[in-house]
Amino acid sequence: MNRDTRALLIAATGEDPEPYRAALTAQMPDLVVHAEGEGYDPATIAYSLVWKPTPGLMANLPNLEAIFSMGAGIDHVLADPQLPPGPPIVRLMHDKTREQMRDYVLHVVLHYYRMMDVAAAQQARGEWRFLQIRDKAALKVGILGLGEMGGAAARALAGLGFSVLGWSRSARRIEGVTGFSGAEGLKEMLAQTHFLVSILPATTDTVGLLDAGLFAALPKGAVVINLGRGNHLVAADLLVALDSGHLAGATLDVFDPEPVPADSPFWTHPKVRLTPHIGSDGNAEICGEAVTANIVRIENGLPPEPVGERARGY
Repeated sequence: MNRDTRALLIAATGEDPEPYRAALTAQMPDLVVHAEGEGYDPATIAYSLVWKPTPGLMANLPNLEAIFSMGAGIDHVLADPQLPPGPPIVRLMHDKTREQMRDYVLHVVLHYYRMMDVAAAQQARGEWRFLQIRDKAALKVGILGLGEMGGAAARALAGLGFSVLGWSRSARRIEGVTGFSGAEGLKEMLAQTHFLVSILPATTDTVGLLDAGLFAALPKGAVVINLGRGNHLVAADLLVALDSGHLAGATLDVFDPEPVPADSPFWTHPKVRLTPHIGSDGNAEICGEAVTANIVRIENGLPPEPVGERARGY
């Protein structure tokens, strides 16, 4: 295929393609951008930008060179049973999305460290009671997932003086972070974690991971923060752990399903902070910058980055 005729196809269920088209062409004016449903020659499509793409769509693009995910995860791409095996699946990663996730984690951990949840409860009861500031270094933050997002949060927390623990499926080394891996490593980390932050990807192994057994492995008074996927959490088990007093609180940004149903107890539970999936936002502008930077890499004979691993699911 002639380089001058190469085009990109936006195939994003539930998303308006126009902001993405505008962002892409602003960065790369010569790039031809089509959206699913428009007329185009499949043979000209070298790149696709996707979110929950229509099954079988990409199998009909014979010259597809790269698949760009609109999010950091690739599980929505791998859900296509006819996904072509050749093109790399490129995760959306940008300095701004790393910063967004880092800042969210910092905010929540600092919130609980300075006992703002306790102060808010006291205010609601009309109580004025002094809260002793705890030793930050004595409070351990455990992070599940030390990838791009988790690693950025871990480094930032360590820089603020927290004792930071990190778990990943395979061992990773991050300066200032005590690393753990594997099943035994997870148990060891949980036993000493005061603030548990999950930024795990979506895989078959992580579904239902945040359950009664995991909560019981945490010290009494621990806090759970879920920024990974909604289906990682067993909601009923979390509510039991909160109501029993074993867990002191939870901040949840991802849910299954989304939006959260109107009758969900999460809306009104006094120990739950709920946010509408705002841990990071790979908006059209950010997406356009990341995708065009990778197209330039490809056009110059370099591999795109970061590429998801199909076998691992992320």
